[in-house]
Amino acid sequence: MRETMMEDALKEHSAEDMRAVALKAVGRIADSWSLTGREAALLADMSESTWKRARRPGFAGDLTRDQMLRLSAIVGLYKSLELYFNPPIARQWVRLANRGPEFDGRRPIDAMIEGGLPKILRVRNYVDALRGGA
Repeated sequence: MRETMMEDALKEHSAEDMRAVALKAVGRIADSWSLTGREAALLADMSESTWKRARRPGFAGDLTRDQMLRLSAIVGLYKSLELYFNPPIARQWVRLANRGPEFDGRRPIDAMIEGGLPKILRVRNYVDALRGGA
């Protein structure tokens, strides 16, 4: 019964709605993290011109599964950072050099751009582990 309710709730949201919400959220996160347009575009695996168009309401372009997973992981990472650190650090964290095991002294944003979706997911798991004490 509960699974049917969940499936019905998901069916009510079109892929278009989910795409719009994800793009709006990641656009706000990019602003919060003070990312350049280039950094935000590369993080989302888009050209800068596509990123600019995607941020506007009514964007009709398609996003790949990889891009949607990236957007979802970025939202999760943002939430974890906001829960783990105080706001100023949470918002600067992706732009600060980091000696953690996923970064080799680089900024997390650079590591995630270079490593793509697999690295974004590892960084999210890393911050989740810090937050959870694992």
